[in-house]
Amino acid sequence: MASFKKALLEQGGKLLSDPRIAKLMQDERVMKAIMTAVSVPGRAQSFAQDSAEKIAKAMALATEDEMKDLRRTVRRLEEELDDLRNKK
Repeated sequence: MASFKKALLEQGGKLLSDPRIAKLMQDERVMKAIMTAVSVPGRAQSFAQDSAEKIAKAMALATEDEMKDLRRTVRRLEEELDDLRNKK
């Protein structure tokens, strides 16, 4: 995997040193298209997560975040209970 990443970076560096590519990168429309393409995976993941949460709520299921909060609360209450038992 590291060799693939290294090769990709080398090829990217070669492309960026090409004057035609440098000129293309100065075009605002091209940069806007690149930024949009880069942001797509994050937006898709957010959409999928939001959709999963809506489905979970519709089915009266706990979401991952709600389970984390519940575990944290249970852990805190167990610690408080231990403290109270140790004080006696």
